[in-house]
Amino acid sequence: MLHVILYQPEIPPNTGNIIRLCANTGANLHLVGPLGFQLDNTRVKRAGLDYAEMTCVYQYVNWNSFRTEHPEMRIWAFSTRGERPYTEAEFQADDGLLFGPETRGLPESVLAETGSEYCLHLPMALTSRSLNLSNTVAVGVYEAWRQMGFAKGVQEPAS
Repeated sequence: MLHVILYQPEIPPNTGNIIRLCANTGANLHLVGPLGFQLDNTRVKRAGLDYAEMTCVYQYVNWNSFRTEHPEMRIWAFSTRGERPYTEAEFQADDGLLFGPETRGLPESVLAETGSEYCLHLPMALTSRSLNLSNTVAVGVYEAWRQMGFAKGVQEPAS
């Protein structure tokens, strides 16, 4: 099982989309505060539909409380400042995939804590910009899940 970690997310529809993604891939979602919205926000619910009931969503007051509860979790940080492309990572079950807030990304202190060897980026033609958070999470989760052989929960398409 994978763990998606959103550090101080700001835009409710992105978080709702990520809830839906986690439900459909079997990943747990960890929301590290402070959040830029109320979790019961109607925009989060609209984007996540009823998927929140199909996945585990955990909420933490701040980064320190998350790390206290998960001191051994191996964490891959996704950042435009990452030196390694996400395709070079060797993901394993129970890894955490960490993503920063939409308007500013992960702070240097968090990136330093995870270590440069665990800081990944998605290649982009426009290097001065970034992708939408929910798109970036989807790419990271599906690559990690692919490497693990799409374990647990894969449904065959109807014929």
